[in-house]
Amino acid sequence: MIKKEIFIGFIVGIVANLVGMFIYIAAFSKYGFTTTLEISYEEGYLGSIISLGAILNFLPFFVFLKKNKPYRSRGVLIASIFAALVIIITKII
Repeated sequence: MIKKEIFIGFIVGIVANLVGMFIYIAAFSKYGFTTTLEISYEEGYLGSIISLGAILNFLPFFVFLKKNKPYRSRGVLIASIFAALVIIITKII
């Protein structure tokens, strides 16, 4: 039961991150989503786009806390940590 709740929170965190990235790219890029991701990877600022998308994780995190769903909040936090690890890996490579 607890692992299921954490997994749901993790999936919500990943989806929120992707939605945040999509919103940022739709608002500020003249290219499509995948083209922008390819260009940003080549030019070395993919981590910045991921981190801007991760800002949207605040919303489900605090909603889950407000609704007394601490395990789902942990899942969102794990998704944020996963995004941070991906950012670190993209900066190293």
